Amino acid sequence: MRRLRAAAFTAVAVLLVLAAVAYGLYGLMNSRTVQTFGTLVDRVDTDEKVVALTLDDGPTARTPEVLDVLGRADVPATFYVNGKDLAAHPEYGRQIVQAGHELGNHTTHHRRMVFVSPSTVRDEVETTDDAIRAAGYDGDITFRPPYGKKLVALPHYLAEHDRTSVTWDVEPDSASQPGAYEIAENTVAHVRPGSIVLLHVMASSRQSSLDAIPDIVARLREQGYRFVTVSELLSLRD
Repeated sequence: MRRLRAAAFTAVAVLLVLAAVAYGLYGLMNSRTVQTFGTLVDRVDTDEKVVALTLDDGPTARTPEVLDVLGRADVPATFYVNGKDLAAHPEYGRQIVQAGHELGNHTTHHRRMVFVSPSTVRDEVETTDDAIRAAGYDGDITFRPPYGKKLVALPHYLAEHDRTSVTWDVEPDSASQPGAYEIAENTVAHVRPGSIVLLHVMASSRQSSLDAIPDIVARLREQGYRFVTVSELLSLRD
């Protein structure tokens, strides 16, 4: 009887340890502020009122409309693009670069980069880098993991190649699809000096996110904020 109890106790203890490990790995995988290797930035610690506007996915046929909105607001942005979309529509990438915006790497296929091989990581990152260079962008290429997810292979590759992983600290349209007013309210309420704002504007279902940009820009500028690209924001780090 004692042996059975001891065995049961051991089994329960092992299960609890495994559950704790799994919970910890899940938290690390989804963390916006920590990764296993290399440099991750979700915002820059600064007293200067600067903020980076970042736009994920695409480019798509909506790119000219997005650029028109940004142009009328006179605001720079950093576009985290998918390599397959950029390769399919290089003209949109060139338009982004010619308008003075920044291109960042969001992998080729926008897949979850968690349980993947090192060769898959290399292909997903480097193929997109090539497409970004082919679009005429010659600045530093920062990287953003799809869905913000990463664990070991991806951070290890980025660290080996001295690449910065960029997440975000303000994501007003990620949990649902609110209206433009709610997106602007949420953004303005949570931005602080050095913030990185994530918006999704490349799909037709995300019209509210695009419509929110002029209001976000106007209201933050009224508070004294200046908009910069991610590379410009990173240059402010100590």
